[in-house]
Amino acid sequence: MTMPYRAPRWLAGHGPLGGNVQTIWPALYSRAHADHGGKQVAYQRQRWDTPDGDFIDVDFHPAGAAQAGPRPLLVLFHGLEGSSQSHYARAFAHWAHAQGWDYVVPHFRGCSGELNRAPRAYHSGDHAEIDWILRRLALAHAGPVLAVGVSLGGNALLRWAQEAGATGRQVVRAVAAISSPIDLAAAGHAIGRGFNRQVYTRMFLGSMKPKALAKLAQYPGLFNEAALRAAKDLYVYDNVFTAPLHGFASTEDYWARCSAKPGLKTMREVPALVLNARNDPFVPASCLPGRADVGPAVTLWQPREGGHVGFPAGRFPGHVADLPQAVGCWLTQQL
Repeated sequence: MTMPYRAPRWLAGHGPLGGNVQTIWPALYSRAHADHGGKQVAYQRQRWDTPDGDFIDVDFHPAGAAQAGPRPLLVLFHGLEGSSQSHYARAFAHWAHAQGWDYVVPHFRGCSGELNRAPRAYHSGDHAEIDWILRRLALAHAGPVLAVGVSLGGNALLRWAQEAGATGRQVVRAVAAISSPIDLAAAGHAIGRGFNRQVYTRMFLGSMKPKALAKLAQYPGLFNEAALRAAKDLYVYDNVFTAPLHGFASTEDYWARCSAKPGLKTMREVPALVLNARNDPFVPASCLPGRADVGPAVTLWQPREGGHVGFPAGRFPGHVADLPQAVGCWLTQQL
């Protein structure tokens, strides 16, 4: 099945150039909502203590007071170095509010503006973290729960659904993964080459390295400081920091064990939407699954255009409201 998406004429293109402009422009300049501009969303923050003595910050955006009775809760897991104020998170907040749904964005550790306490961070296969978050939310919420994961958060959410199996339906009605690097090796190598390396890798490492060094100040000797400072791509960064801190032998081991793509074939219980633009500069079209590669619970949307968490629409400078509208329509059908 294909999401019927085409980029606006002023930002069109299904090749590499189109993929990059459809990624960069919406993140920097497009509005989160067609009518309300790009304003920040007013969340209600809760701090939760984690089972291992750390904390996460969870941002809630409840439905209006006029909404009575049990209502759906939409949970969004953000991408690498994202937050509740990322452009896509704000777009989903506007959409959920318009539907009368409650909405929540749990932050992965260290992504809420304050360094976390434990000698760990977060990673692309953090399904145990997602499990306790979703179960806690489901226990506290009277209505149905649906979950969306964006980029890294989507891969981790799919890994959760794979690990949860039949019990996942007791927690959520459905999950959706947007622009997720379901083949971490293919995505990791793609972001480490050429234009991607000069732009996206530099951007990510520009925020990830200082966080890692702050973690080293908390826990002297946790990893090799010189090797981390020398890292010029995510492969080396993951080898020095992400893999050893989270129990993996190497980058290769981390990428292999955390990729959601191999487990898509087994997914029979929790309905799952896997949305990837075929011009995503981070996730090569050649690594995307076909119908024969996924289980009966999986719906594939692979439009030619859209970039990485882009999918802009409307007149210049555009908005990103069509993405939550399309994904939200699919989620609504699962209710």
